[in-house]
Amino acid sequence: MIVLRKEMKELNKQYRETDRIYHEISMQSGLSDSAFMILYAIVELGDGCQQKDIADLYCYSRQTINSSISGLQRNGILQLHKGSRRDLHISLTTEGKRLVEEKIYPVMEMENSIFDELTEQESEEYLRLAQKITCLLREKMNHR
Repeated sequence: MIVLRKEMKELNKQYRETDRIYHEISMQSGLSDSAFMILYAIVELGDGCQQKDIADLYCYSRQTINSSISGLQRNGILQLHKGSRRDLHISLTTEGKRLVEEKIYPVMEMENSIFDELTEQESEEYLRLAQKITCLLREKMNHR
């Protein structure tokens, strides 16, 4: 029997708590987790981004992204525009822009303020360690 290290238990706990917080933020915003994430990604990537960009950025399947985008499109939040070949570009409607300003921007401001409360050294150390853990996890997964 393998016993999970206390550090891994704490890391898992922190990951789940962060996930729970973002779920609560989505629910308070009146959006599903996936709808919130799509709108957040459009702000992060820029209006006109593609579904595949969102899927790659957030490590979601294209099918999941496509389903969420279809719902947002039906609700008049997003519109799709044909690009070259089969590429579809996503843009916010007027209602979508209003929703992003009301629901997404305040969360981004809150997130930015977290790093304002950390020293530069703390921020750099946190990001360095998070990247290292992610890289090691990927490496070990690939060598299973």
